[in-house]
Amino acid sequence: MTGFTKETYMHWFEQMMLMRRFEEKTAQLYGQQKIKGFCHLYIGQEAVVAGTMSALNSDDRIITAYRDHAHALACGITPNEVMAELYGKVTGCSKGKGGSMHLFSKEHNFFGGHGIVGGQIPLGAGLAFADMYRGGKQVTVCYFGDGAVRQGALHEAFNMAMLWKIPVIFVCENNGYAMGTSVERTTTQMDIYKIGLAYDMPCSEVDGMQAEAVHTAIAEAADRARNGDGPTFLEIRTYRYRGHSMSDPAKYRTKEEVEEYKMRDPLERVRQTIMDNNWASQAELDGIEEKIMETILASVEFSENSAYPEQSALFEDVYSEPNYPFITE
Repeated sequence: MTGFTKETYMHWFEQMMLMRRFEEKTAQLYGQQKIKGFCHLYIGQEAVVAGTMSALNSDDRIITAYRDHAHALACGITPNEVMAELYGKVTGCSKGKGGSMHLFSKEHNFFGGHGIVGGQIPLGAGLAFADMYRGGKQVTVCYFGDGAVRQGALHEAFNMAMLWKIPVIFVCENNGYAMGTSVERTTTQMDIYKIGLAYDMPCSEVDGMQAEAVHTAIAEAADRARNGDGPTFLEIRTYRYRGHSMSDPAKYRTKEEVEEYKMRDPLERVRQTIMDNNWASQAELDGIEEKIMETILASVEFSENSAYPEQSALFEDVYSEPNYPFITE
């Protein structure tokens, strides 16, 4: 038995299956040139997002880098809205202007999708500070990769977050490679989480191939943040099965390395736990997968039938409309 309920495992299975199959379909559509531009897949890392979301409240905030499809789906943005954005259609969650790397939905507390490496780190601290300033109890989870750790903005954000006890959880999704550069080629300190020690920030490493471990670590960090004890830095060690982006053949890795990680596949581990506890039959799990595939295929049809933005949309949403009470017409 485990320390988590059947409902939690079934939710993880459904969420992770949606992420996996959505990304696989995205890869296929990219190959068909239906989706263009930059595109970064999340296949293999699903337990990080699934474990995070099950540990948070519905009004908590999420911000991440450009490998953002799974995060958006987990926040509740529909497959239709995500797929349409990948197509560049006006029905997408960013009105067709953001594409793969810039998904966004204020309504779902998902604040991007950011293409600038490490650019979301101070933004994540700022989101959390705004909630704290307004007296809210929300927590912000700010994701970034092992490559973004080398940005100076991380240190500035860490220092400020600890100084002001900002309710932010910094999460390094360490998948071993910054594009094609392995972690050991960029640092003498392989334990990335130890950067937090320089700021007396609570920090630890987490097995990102287990949704259970991620949930536990995020839940503890969220409690700490809500209690006014400030930020946490988690290095969640995970792995992506595909290249950095769709243009990356990933020749810098051996097939043996990839297969070794696939032996610990997070989706299959959740499936096996469900089966071992007799919480669902194989037929029932297959039924869930079939419904998910129907949803994804419907999102493709929705995107195909949606319109592209009008040229005039280029000039919309550039600036926020002012709303000053002391200004009259």
